[in-house]
Amino acid sequence: MMNTYEYEDLEIGHKEEFSVTVTEDMLERFREITGDMNPFHRDDDFAVKHGFRSHAAFGMLTASFLSTMAGMYLPGEKSIIQNTEVKFMQPVYPGDRLTFCGEVAEKNDAYRVIRIKVSVKNDAGKKVLRGSMQIGFLAKG
Repeated sequence: MMNTYEYEDLEIGHKEEFSVTVTEDMLERFREITGDMNPFHRDDDFAVKHGFRSHAAFGMLTASFLSTMAGMYLPGEKSIIQNTEVKFMQPVYPGDRLTFCGEVAEKNDAYRVIRIKVSVKNDAGKKVLRGSMQIGFLAKG
């Protein structure tokens, strides 16, 4: 279900979250869309040789779910992402269940813009990504 928050509905500290399980199919489709054939994302032997437990998901695949946060959850249908900053903190592997948490950190009444802090944890509770988004609102109507 898509949220339909208006700018006035949100207060600093408001939170929303959702979870996604990363699948091999997601990696394959992301690879097809982007053309990124780096062996780190598809070859277990290569990844293990370089200190990882297996091939890892694309960091930008994980970050792409920030669009889901803004477009579906916080604030939802009236959002326009203006800026995104992310930091990748831990690798994500196929099969990981990720929980995305967004929290309104700032509001700018003059421009009807919010800043959302985002954190993403895997099913072991380790933070794999942190960041922020600046989001504007479409006009009422």
